Amino acid sequence: MKINRVRAGIVALAFGLAGSGLLATAAHAAEFSFTATNTTGSAVTEVLVSENKSDWGYFDIGNGIAPGATVNLVWSQSTNGEACEQWVKAVFADGSESEPAMFDFCEDGLELDL
Repeated sequence: MKINRVRAGIVALAFGLAGSGLLATAAHAAEFSFTATNTTGSAVTEVLVSENKSDWGYFDIGNGIAPGATVNLVWSQSTNGEACEQWVKAVFADGSESEPAMFDFCEDGLELDL
């Protein structure tokens, strides 16, 4: 399933990665992962995730995600006590942010488009 979201006009959003401290109990076996594709024309420098749209955690995405790149992202096991549904927003190289969008990270085979 691909999910598109709009960023400040017409840019899509999404994804997440290991190490932030956010996720759900229902989806975990040994590891919970999904793919994310940056479909925008700008590099993604941060991915922020929140259960409540107030307190934001972040994923370590290294040097970022280049336009057109697809990455496999893995949630940290420390997130097992969090809800499956999380708000996600991306921060871009120019400092702009996408609008937060809700995703169910317990969904099998989740593919997120930025």
